[in-house]
Amino acid sequence: MGAAHIDQLLELARTRLQRVEPTDLAAEVAAGALVVDIRPDHYRTDEGELPGALVLERNVLEWRLDPTSDACLPEAGEGRKVILFCNDGYASSLAAVSLLDLGLANATDLAGGYRAWKTLSER
Repeated sequence: MGAAHIDQLLELARTRLQRVEPTDLAAEVAAGALVVDIRPDHYRTDEGELPGALVLERNVLEWRLDPTSDACLPEAGEGRKVILFCNDGYASSLAAVSLLDLGLANATDLAGGYRAWKTLSER
């Protein structure tokens, strides 16, 4: 059996997630969800930021959110829903599954990413 290609890996990852739609994000935040921006700095500078989102670039994500890690942030309390986002919702799906694999059962991502949220917020 050969290795999966990225489209297959993404599809498989998304079967494990209860993705959040941009229209539902405010309600999730009101219910206590932690929203995490995993985009590189240049995207935040060029395109803007989602107010209230915690910025954790992808290369430190697991260490900052894993409750068993010495580097875990206090905002990442056990059981808290974590909603990741990137530009378009591809990298965030893969990252959310990584968090699921670490035991963060409430990890997911924002469908369509920052750009979908931004489009909705500009209406």
